[in-house]
Amino acid sequence: MTEGPIQLHFVAAGKYHDIDFARLEILKLFAGEPRIRATVAMDYSNLDRLRECSCLVTYTCDLMPSEAEAAAIRAWLESGGRWLALHGTNSILRFLDSGLVDSPDERPDVMAMLGTQFVAHPPIGAYTVRNAAPDHPLVRGEPDFETIDELYLTRTTAAIDVYLNTHFTGEATGFVESEWRDAEVPVLYQVRHGAGAVLYFTLGHCRGHYDVPVFTPFWPHPEKGSWNYPAYHRILKRCLDWAIDELGQ
Repeated sequence: MTEGPIQLHFVAAGKYHDIDFARLEILKLFAGEPRIRATVAMDYSNLDRLRECSCLVTYTCDLMPSEAEAAAIRAWLESGGRWLALHGTNSILRFLDSGLVDSPDERPDVMAMLGTQFVAHPPIGAYTVRNAAPDHPLVRGEPDFETIDELYLTRTTAAIDVYLNTHFTGEATGFVESEWRDAEVPVLYQVRHGAGAVLYFTLGHCRGHYDVPVFTPFWPHPEKGSWNYPAYHRILKRCLDWAIDELGQ
């Protein structure tokens, strides 16, 4: 067990999601561990603070660090930092004149750190999340479970160790890369960098009334995705334990 305070930096910002809801829920999770001393930011610019911290947590969408910030994060990871990346952290979204959404390969430096890049998702619906590593502390004892969330279809950009996954065949309506067949989709995985690592958990979509002005000024049906399910909260707590080096691996 780590003695004394645990310094943690949290970036919560971006588009098309109820960032306020997610920020509050994650801060409540931090509050369950009194040793955590967290700072909260809306971008990656406070590198001085990051260097003081042992862990970085991000809940973002379509928000990238600059190239210089990404290089500093990479060095921090390789020296032992732990980055818990949630939901849309790996997304770059471009709305085309055709009405489709593209996910261009503009930041290979960031995606190599994160291990995947978001490409598309089908319409929000139910799917089964499977335990792909039942002996790993992150998911030991967790059965397969059903959730309703954005199913993140991704391209793999680094070697990853997958702990939860799902499968998808169908159409990601509205995205440039829309046709998917027998895709094995990582849901929770780790990518290692020197003495540190990134743990990525793709679940956790949320959207409020005013979060997608690109489509409509008022979204009539707020969405809470996996936040509605106990399995998500249990595993998210284990992810935080991993970030603060309390999980044993």
